[in-house]
Amino acid sequence: MDTITHEHVPALKKSRRNSNYFTDVHGLPCIEKIVSSVEDTPEPISTNITGKIPEWINGRFLRNGPGKFEIGNQKFNHWFDGMALLHQFKISNGQVTYKSRFLSSDSYQANKEHNRIAVSEFGTVTMPDPCKNLFQRFLSRFVMPKTSDNANVSFVNYKGDYYVTTETGAMHKVDPETLETTKKVDWSKFIAVNGATAHPHTEPDGTTYNMGNSYTPTGAYYNIIRVPPTKKTAGETLEGATVLCSIPSVDKTKPSYYHSFAMSENYVVFIEQPIKLDLLNIVIGIVSGRSISDNVLWDPELNTIFHLIHKHTGKVSSIKYLAKPMLTLHQINAYEEDGFLIIDMCASDDGQVITNYKIQNLRKSGKALDEVYNTLCRVFPRRFVLPLTVDHDTPYDQNLNNRPNSAATSIRIAKSKVFCTHEDLHRNDLHQYGGLEFPQINYSKYNTHPYRYFYGCGFRHLVGDTLIKMDLHGKHMKVWEQPGFYPSEPVFIPSPHATEEDDGVILSVVITPNKDKSTFLLVLDAKTFEELGKAVVPVNIPYGFHGTFSDTA
Repeated sequence: MDTITHEHVPALKKSRRNSNYFTDVHGLPCIEKIVSSVEDTPEPISTNITGKIPEWINGRFLRNGPGKFEIGNQKFNHWFDGMALLHQFKISNGQVTYKSRFLSSDSYQANKEHNRIAVSEFGTVTMPDPCKNLFQRFLSRFVMPKTSDNANVSFVNYKGDYYVTTETGAMHKVDPETLETTKKVDWSKFIAVNGATAHPHTEPDGTTYNMGNSYTPTGAYYNIIRVPPTKKTAGETLEGATVLCSIPSVDKTKPSYYHSFAMSENYVVFIEQPIKLDLLNIVIGIVSGRSISDNVLWDPELNTIFHLIHKHTGKVSSIKYLAKPMLTLHQINAYEEDGFLIIDMCASDDGQVITNYKIQNLRKSGKALDEVYNTLCRVFPRRFVLPLTVDHDTPYDQNLNNRPNSAATSIRIAKSKVFCTHEDLHRNDLHQYGGLEFPQINYSKYNTHPYRYFYGCGFRHLVGDTLIKMDLHGKHMKVWEQPGFYPSEPVFIPSPHATEEDDGVILSVVITPNKDKSTFLLVLDAKTFEELGKAVVPVNIPYGFHGTFSDTA
């Protein structure tokens, strides 16, 4: 296995056959087994350790993602639709056990009971029950379907409890030891929102912030949510949650889609981007048989808008910070320094990537697979610098960013508008690794603070095929790679008594689609990016989305 350190490598030449192609890559290997259904493994099984797992790592590495892609003889259409499979790697004294369990959601139970897809998902529309007569089937087209509670995106923590979540209104409280589903929790029972992201931010005291949409007769709103850090009674869940503020959508019937948001010490940063949810067509689609994914629209004529909300007052800044159209799914970090808010994110210049992750695309091979990849815009890490003070003395038409060695610009173009351009947080060598996504940092110590390192997956395929460590001092990078292996989101675990930012390990689940039962948990030294050890799991695991580490020391 190779760890590569990059100092400076010339950029790869971009080739574009026409406006719909962003790269010209050939010969991608087939990875269809990463979206193959598996059985769960609810009892812990041993893993085969090679190398050495540091004995100071004691806890549970929890992962979430789709694990069942067919119900009966019906197939889901989109990668995001697969039934949630929860994973646990329990690490103790240099040994690792593995278990997994399907989330016992209402959607999963209904599908299992009827042996067909009974609840619509993001890219899959439920068909009428074939057992009903023709008249009943006709009427069922006009009945609002149940919202899926298939929480297959991430593990999150509220008030010390673990939940699995997606982007609908329902979460599930889960026992991190057994992976059993213990309680379904609906956001709308506590605050007036229709859902929340799967990427909340947590303060050192446990106070948690999130975002959720609300759909009202006067239009769509974006809501900043605050959840208190502790419980007053043992059985409570989201009690005490409040809406800090509501921001009206620029287009009342077409709110922006957002997967996450950024947070600094004093601000929540919501990025309203030109990828839209067409609410009217989503409702009409219930009758016509069109899925939600069919009504996710990319409008490259619209700017991106940064909204700053003060966390302690709920006041929304009157200044709107604009940027060219882009799509960002995951932010890296945000912090305040010298009168500026610095926000780092992974972003692309095209927003059609979400709808292209259909299961049939992931299962393609040969030229058809190459074509799918080449029509996806690459994602790269970027930095924006927003001036926090813009008043009557602030000049127009000149760069307000006076930070040394910063290539980002912020130019006041109107009384309450600042137009921003980004600085690349990488050198040209990142292009040969297909950009970077699934960013992670030393979150517990450096989230909302100045930092130096971040970690992510390189994307020379439709999923991550390398692990990358980026050093912002010089924008140097280190790479872990092995041909045919596909690592998932890297999670940083600090060493005990760590004094340096990168003193710790990186955990990543590596999927091996062309080798049977050889998936493994990889442990890298975060400082050197060299392999310390791995725990090989004797069952197959699909490629997942997000997770967290639960320290049990």
